[in-house]
Amino acid sequence: MTKSGSASGADGTTAGSGDIARSLELLWGTGDRPSRGPRPALTLGRIVTTAVAIADAEGLAALSMRRLSTDLGTGTMSLYRYVPGKAELLDLMLDHVLGELPADAPADAPADGPADGPADWRAALDTMARTYLEQLSRHPWLLKINQARTVLGPSALRGLELALAGIRGMGLTDPELISTIITVNSFVEGIARTRLQATEAVQQTGLSDDAFWDDQRPYLERAMSSGDYPLMAALSEDAFSYDNDHFAFGLQRLLDGFEVLVERRAGA
Repeated sequence: MTKSGSASGADGTTAGSGDIARSLELLWGTGDRPSRGPRPALTLGRIVTTAVAIADAEGLAALSMRRLSTDLGTGTMSLYRYVPGKAELLDLMLDHVLGELPADAPADAPADGPADGPADWRAALDTMARTYLEQLSRHPWLLKINQARTVLGPSALRGLELALAGIRGMGLTDPELISTIITVNSFVEGIARTRLQATEAVQQTGLSDDAFWDDQRPYLERAMSSGDYPLMAALSEDAFSYDNDHFAFGLQRLLDGFEVLVERRAGA
């Protein structure tokens, strides 16, 4: 059952909330350009990349069909010959960013396993997580979208295919492999969302993190010396340091947990 782009859910922040059939046609190459009229000056690819650039720079709230037409130097009505509306455009944007070539994995991104053999899945999950975090950093608007019902295009399916190829050696059941991918991606999204919110807090308040905590320091020092919070007071000075890499720590502990399961299955 398809859903009309005029439905109440087509708010520009929910994937799959427009005309699903039209989104699928556009994603899979059956509706790249108008079938009538003169040779078009626009292309669907140019429309989507421009929309992504606007969202990257200013957020989804800044993206509208009118704003997009201005940046493209064309009339708003011309866009509707290609894309029914913002909801369908969002579906195309999502698949577009999923199709981007991943940046090289950082040199300091150990997989905690040998270069070949049974632990290859660790390297695959490590790379998948770091690539996704880097993608969310480039496109923070992804964290603002409800992707519970994403319309699957070729890039989305290709990404899942590559992920499965990297972890199929774990020896888990098919549902467990999907759960593994969801678990890692959910962890990455949590870290990315925390980082984004920290950045937004500075932008929205004009107050740096150091200034924010300095304002609270006298109250916190009195609280720590009161004896009411002995465990907090006993923490080392670097417990809340900005230098702590919570992402790397959490990711490796996730992989350690998966390794226990993999070894248990292998032993069985």
